[in-house]
Amino acid sequence: MFAIRQYEFGPAENLRFEEVPDPEPAAGQVRVTVAAAGVHLVDTTIRKGGFGPVGFPMTPGREVAGVVTALGEDVEPEWLGRRVVAHLGQANGGYAELAVAGVSALHALPDDVSFEAAVAMIGTGRTVVAVLDSAKLTKDDVVLVTSAAGGMGALFVQEARNVGAQVIGLASTEKLDLVMDNGADAAIDYTQPGWADGLKDMTVVLDGVGGEAGALALKTLGPGGRHVIYGWASGTMTPISTEALFANSLTATVALGPGLMRRGLRVLEDESMAGLASGRFVPLVNPAFALKDAPKAHEALESRATAGKVVLRP
Repeated sequence: MFAIRQYEFGPAENLRFEEVPDPEPAAGQVRVTVAAAGVHLVDTTIRKGGFGPVGFPMTPGREVAGVVTALGEDVEPEWLGRRVVAHLGQANGGYAELAVAGVSALHALPDDVSFEAAVAMIGTGRTVVAVLDSAKLTKDDVVLVTSAAGGMGALFVQEARNVGAQVIGLASTEKLDLVMDNGADAAIDYTQPGWADGLKDMTVVLDGVGGEAGALALKTLGPGGRHVIYGWASGTMTPISTEALFANSLTATVALGPGLMRRGLRVLEDESMAGLASGRFVPLVNPAFALKDAPKAHEALESRATAGKVVLRP
C-alpha cells in the first residue's frame, strides 16, 4: 500500500508519500480500506513536535472512514464489509490506503452518510458536542462564533440556528459567503480593522482563535455574557483578566482538556454521529486532497486557505 511517512519533526515537506507493507490487524482489530482520512490542526502540531515524542518513522492521521476488509482474531464476522468510521488516537496511521483500528473504536455508517462527512464528524464533531455542552445555547442567545468557516465553527453556526438563537460569524473576506450560506444572521470580516466596532450585547462567544481576536470578541459581551474557549488557532490564548469578568459579570469557560472527558469520548462520538445521521449537523468539508498531497493539505490548513474540514482521499 501507499502511505504518508514521517521520519523527523519539522515542516510539511517532511511528510513523504511511500510504499510500505500492508498492515495486519491484531486480535480485536480490523483493517479498513480508507476512503477518507481527516486532517486537523492537531496533526500539524504533532508533525512539528508540539505534543511530545512519537515513534519514528510514523504515519500520521487520527481519523479514518472506509470499508472493513480484514478482521483480526476475536472480531465478530459481521464487521467484514461494513462501512465504518473510527478515531485512531494520536498520530496513529490514518494517512494511508489501509489502516488498522480497534473494533471498540468503530462506528457503523448508514449508506446515505458519505465517508468525507463521517470523517469530518468523528473527531471534530465530538469536540463540538463537548463545547456545546459547556455553552448551553438557548433561543434567547446572541452568539458570536470565531472562525465560523472552520470545521468546528460551521457546526456552531448550525447549532445556534437549530436552537433559535441569533448568530454572527467571523471569517476572512473570501469565506463570508460560506458563513452566510451556512445560516448565520451576519458575517463579519475579522481581517478588517475595527471589525468589532458596534458589536455589543453578545450573550455567548465561542472562541477557538484566541489572541487579539479573542480579546476583541470578549469585549462584545453584554452583562452576564459567557465566553467559551475551545482553542487558540492564532497561537496565543485569549487574555482574560479578573477585572474584565467583574466589570460586566461575565463568565469564562474552557471547554477542552478534562472537561472534554467528563462525559467520555465514546459518548461524545455517539452523539456526534447521531447528529450527522439525523441532519442536526451538516459538516462543511473542504474539497479533498489526494493522499500524496498531504504536505499541501497541511500547508493549506496552517495558512487558513481552507474552509471546513480538510480530508485526504487515497
